[in-house]
Amino acid sequence: LINPLLTPDSPNGRQITWIGHSTLLLTYDQITVMTDPIFSDRASPMNFLGPKRLVKPAISIQDLPKIDIVIISHNHYDHLDYMSLKRLNKQQPNIKYFVPLGLKKILSQAGIINIYEFDWWDSIHIGSLTITSTPVQHWSARSMFDRNQSLWSGWMIAWPNFKFYFAGDTGYSKDFIETRKRLGEPDLAAIPIGAYEPREFMKFSHLNPEEAVRVYNEIGAKKAIAIHWGTFKLTTELLTEPPKRLKEELKRMKIENSSFIVLKHGEKLFL
Repeated sequence: LINPLLTPDSPNGRQITWIGHSTLLLTYDQITVMTDPIFSDRASPMNFLGPKRLVKPAISIQDLPKIDIVIISHNHYDHLDYMSLKRLNKQQPNIKYFVPLGLKKILSQAGIINIYEFDWWDSIHIGSLTITSTPVQHWSARSMFDRNQSLWSGWMIAWPNFKFYFAGDTGYSKDFIETRKRLGEPDLAAIPIGAYEPREFMKFSHLNPEEAVRVYNEIGAKKAIAIHWGTFKLTTELLTEPPKRLKEELKRMKIENSSFIVLKHGEKLFL
């Protein structure tokens, strides 16, 4: 486990840290973005049941740097963690939150005010940034009674000279080809590689490592980071399997390992 506060920062202030699961901390040109913050011990509405966190967050909420933007992919408990958002808002009340349609109500209940709710392909300009919600193949639910009552999405965040794509949680579809066509190729993409077995059950919802490489190629990313693995035991494959299969597929496709990176918890990539 690496504490990012103990590792040197990038000299140019451009870096990304994997906190765990789908939670990333990206800083580029003095703007800091966090994705799908989850710092709780369980991905569950209850603190005694549900998938238990096996690797602690690489940094605590109270030790986080100033965050400007939080993006959330959908409402599943391992991506929209109510208690983490509540604590984060109490610590830093000026963060702007970007969410798919239907999630504003949940965030409002946590006391959050600065919420922007998006349909697919909606965009907004915030200073020099352009933030766009993109379609992915997934689903939503926080109970037995609200299945697909809110939207899910990927996100493209574009600086004047840098684009970051966050796939969130997704199965394979042609959406990545369309995203590339409409929004261009990202410089960096965060692509999920875990929680994919048993395949016949999980194929619609989650990429396996081989599909993740296909997404990397189809979105046209210059570089990718692996997310959604090694933090919670959500499905039947071994926790250590996704990066091994990813490495094998990169070798088969003659792609350098440095093009699709597997970070340790808390490890930084300088941009």
